[in-house]
Amino acid sequence: MSEHSRPATSDVNVDIHAERLLVLDYGSQYTQLIARRLRELGVYCEILPCDVDEERIVAFAPLGIVLSGGPESTIEDDALPIPQTVFDLNVPVLGICYGMQAMAVHFGGAVGNCGHSEFGHAQVRSLGDCALFASVFGTSDSSDVWMSHGDRVEKLPDGFTHVAESDNAPIAAMADSDRHYYGVQFHPEVTHTVAGKEILRNFTHSICGCSGQWTAANIIEDAVERIRNQVGSDRVLLALSGGVDSSVVALLLHRAIGDQLQCVFVDNGLLRLDEGDQVMQMFNDNLGVKVLRVNAAERFLNKLQGVTDPEDKRKIIGTEFIAVFEEESQKLKNVKWLAQGTIYPDVIESAGAASGKAHVIKSHHNVGGLPDVMKLSLVEPLRELFKDEVRRIGVDLGLPVKMVNRHPFPGPGLGVRILGEVNQEAADILRQADAIFIAELHAQDLYNAVSQAFVVFLPVRSVGVTGDGRRYGFVVALRAVETIDFMTARATCFPDGFLDRVANRILNEIPQIARVVYDISSKPPGTIEWE
Repeated sequence: MSEHSRPATSDVNVDIHAERLLVLDYGSQYTQLIARRLRELGVYCEILPCDVDEERIVAFAPLGIVLSGGPESTIEDDALPIPQTVFDLNVPVLGICYGMQAMAVHFGGAVGNCGHSEFGHAQVRSLGDCALFASVFGTSDSSDVWMSHGDRVEKLPDGFTHVAESDNAPIAAMADSDRHYYGVQFHPEVTHTVAGKEILRNFTHSICGCSGQWTAANIIEDAVERIRNQVGSDRVLLALSGGVDSSVVALLLHRAIGDQLQCVFVDNGLLRLDEGDQVMQMFNDNLGVKVLRVNAAERFLNKLQGVTDPEDKRKIIGTEFIAVFEEESQKLKNVKWLAQGTIYPDVIESAGAASGKAHVIKSHHNVGGLPDVMKLSLVEPLRELFKDEVRRIGVDLGLPVKMVNRHPFPGPGLGVRILGEVNQEAADILRQADAIFIAELHAQDLYNAVSQAFVVFLPVRSVGVTGDGRRYGFVVALRAVETIDFMTARATCFPDGFLDRVANRILNEIPQIARVVYDISSKPPGTIEWE
């Protein structure tokens, strides 16, 4: 590994989980973003549903608790309350939006309807000194924030003071400085709140007393130590996909156990153009990690024949992955562990809330454990990390920045970007079209300005004209979005002529395609992927 890519020196004795905050989720679309922002400030935190067993809150032993926003109303009879345990712990509490309103109700205040909802930019004005707002307002008494609410606190609870106001929320923030309880009507976790990071830093460091031990270097050292303690002298089989998550797992495992690691890269026929060769070259030639390539394209495509439902395709691909790894593990001696690139959002989205109230948006082939017939135990060193954290430690471990910053690619690959039945022809056509789109983004220096871009193969044909002839070919859709957190997204508005160039290249270079369309749907109501 080159000197410049070596992680910074870390104190291996640091317990990176000792300073911990808890985020109680009341259903906000921004809950994961709250946790990410706290971790960016160097503080470990976890998300638990608001109706979790109170024993789990006590057992977690947080230094502070954040109550998220949510779509419900504290005015309704079935409003979600704050568990009394939150306040029995005698730790600082920050309520955001619904969390502030629920806190007000809990302590005897009053909440009412605004008369009209407030979504978007607003200005809050300081009404006095408050530890939460230290150094936030500067020489001005106002600051730009992001609102998203229909109710507001109308009467302060006993013990709280009024510390900020806005035009539509006279009580925009409240504080009980003696007990270290704070509430803000706006969302400090979103980038539109200009001083949001400073507000959260005040809470984590000044109020909760955290020092910021959750760093990339410390995370790496902690993961390496945990891997060594978990697997001992056993061999580990890694399901290497070539994506950021599994690639970072490969380097963590390689650092921790060296030749005890055997990576298996499955070419399932659903990868991007030349991706298999690129993965093998990067790991075998440049990073010194042993990788076995399994060519299983025909096997996967046979399993997918006649299958059109996207969730069924995900499950089939995931099941077949596990089957392949099981077979490969039988060929190797002393393999007792299967490593996977599961990350924290995978766990949250697949499992839902512990109460079972959350909807499963999609299944992940690397979440949920292994079938009983598989005799391998799981090692998942990224299971508590968000994607941005994985990217940061990936660079520190030596992965090329270009690779780390690649747009997300679904675990089932092109299988969920081919609508309808998956077959060899559709996969080959889609690969070529997608490669052209991505190449043009790079050529026009637009790739890093887009959060995610890809092509979707549609199971329909359309009439086209080529010269004096008539073409009856397939339709593909271009998709490109801009987003901060992937929970909301808007379609990218490209410079004039860019989409024309991409469409012309695809139509001229891929004769099976007769029409190219561009998807301008936002999320919500649409999703980023088409499946």
